[in-house]
Amino acid sequence: MSMKAMSEVASEGSGTDFVSLEEKIYRTIEMLKSAREAKAAVERDAARLREQLEMREEEVETMKAELIALKRDREDVKGRVEKMLAQIDAIAED
Repeated sequence: MSMKAMSEVASEGSGTDFVSLEEKIYRTIEMLKSAREAKAAVERDAARLREQLEMREEEVETMKAELIALKRDREDVKGRVEKMLAQIDAIAED
């Protein structure tokens, strides 16, 4: 093989290797861009979910307070009804 032919084969090999490497680099760049976009989307979703969780926790606290108030009211009504029933029993015994 002549020197010129060997040089052309070497150039072709280097050229295809470079093109292959270049393609891999571009694919890697695209993968990195996609990964960053996915990360940003996940971070947005996580922030939204944290906000929703905080809202639910506030709702739970409000409901707990309402439940306590309702239990207190129920006990008050129960006591008043028992008092009225005792008065009715006292009247009925007379």
